[in-house]
Amino acid sequence: MVDYSHVFKQAIGRLHEEGRYRVFIDILRNKGAYPNARCFAGHNGPKPITVWCSNDYLAMGQHPTVIAAMEEALHDVGAGSGGTRNIGGNTHYHIDLEAELADLHGKEAALLFTSGYVSNEATLSTLGKLLPGCIIFSDELNHASMIAGIRSSGCEKKLWRHNDLEHLEALLAEADPDAPRLIAFESVYSMDGDIAPIAAVCDLAEKYGAMTYLDEVHAVGMYGARGGGISERDEVASRVTIIEGTLGKAFGVMGGYVTADRDIVDCIRSYAPGFIFTTSLSPVLVAGALASVRHLKASCEERDGQQAAAATLKRLMADAGLPVMQTASHIVPLMVGCPMKAKKVSDILLAEYGVYVQPINYPTVPRGTERLRFTPGPAHSEAMMAELVSALVEIWGRLEMRAAA
Repeated sequence: MVDYSHVFKQAIGRLHEEGRYRVFIDILRNKGAYPNARCFAGHNGPKPITVWCSNDYLAMGQHPTVIAAMEEALHDVGAGSGGTRNIGGNTHYHIDLEAELADLHGKEAALLFTSGYVSNEATLSTLGKLLPGCIIFSDELNHASMIAGIRSSGCEKKLWRHNDLEHLEALLAEADPDAPRLIAFESVYSMDGDIAPIAAVCDLAEKYGAMTYLDEVHAVGMYGARGGGISERDEVASRVTIIEGTLGKAFGVMGGYVTADRDIVDCIRSYAPGFIFTTSLSPVLVAGALASVRHLKASCEERDGQQAAAATLKRLMADAGLPVMQTASHIVPLMVGCPMKAKKVSDILLAEYGVYVQPINYPTVPRGTERLRFTPGPAHSEAMMAELVSALVEIWGRLEMRAAA
């Protein structure tokens, strides 16, 4: 007989041996005082800490306007949505938010999902099934949710080297000219912090008759005059067929969405199991996201503050001789190159300095490129950054780790 327990223990044991077993921190954020929080793990009562790795990039999850909108919705309509969008789970909040998101990206329509992962997986898998013989051209560093959606679509997949336009064009040129084609890529890649050449990808799409699918989850809210992402900043949103985003990062709440022409969105709404058969977002969450989107359409203060904070932290780390990766975005990765050491640095920062930053290990990044990923925001002060850099320099010396080349 199969010893099931032994199989599972072995699987977990392998993760421990490789130094990439994931530990979730036990914290509570302090409302209105982000990035300050309380850590409960390994302490006799909560210990004050500073959060440096949240994807709530602009602290909108703490914004008074967002919180007030959620409280109002809670007392107006209650907690849950009541079911799928088709059966009781459709509210006026959902309709309003979809209209705001379509407007944000200059598209005819939008569709809400319960997460960015689901919006990618459901949309890409459905598109592939609606386009018989479709070939999907996927950037090799695309998110796991995009990979899952492409795999589920059953389409032929062509991987193109990350941001390599020559390779993408070669693959497009050799493909069946009569086959439907879809180019899937991201705007900001969250682990290396680099940015896709969206306009050039659109040029190739137009040349070879392909649709484009752009994941903007790490850019919406943070780039462009109204927070429409890199595609808005670069004035190319109208050239992208489908723009996907999240409500759980810069907008500070929860959920995912896609925007496109009305017929495309209607097809996803009508055919995607990941949309049809799941309970819709709570109207409380939708109300908060709606307030956040509207606020960031009008306010550049948070975006400007975040960009300034990211630039300052990169400069301070580089000046201190730390191996910071210089990126074109708000992401601040600090290269370690070993899962054990990445975990060790993270543990020391939390236990001794009250600094919370998670190690990023395989499979999120390739083996040998393990790192710490910092996401400074408008509420991280320069004094906080100086204390963080001082702590990192001390730990780097203590562990005899390599400084920047």
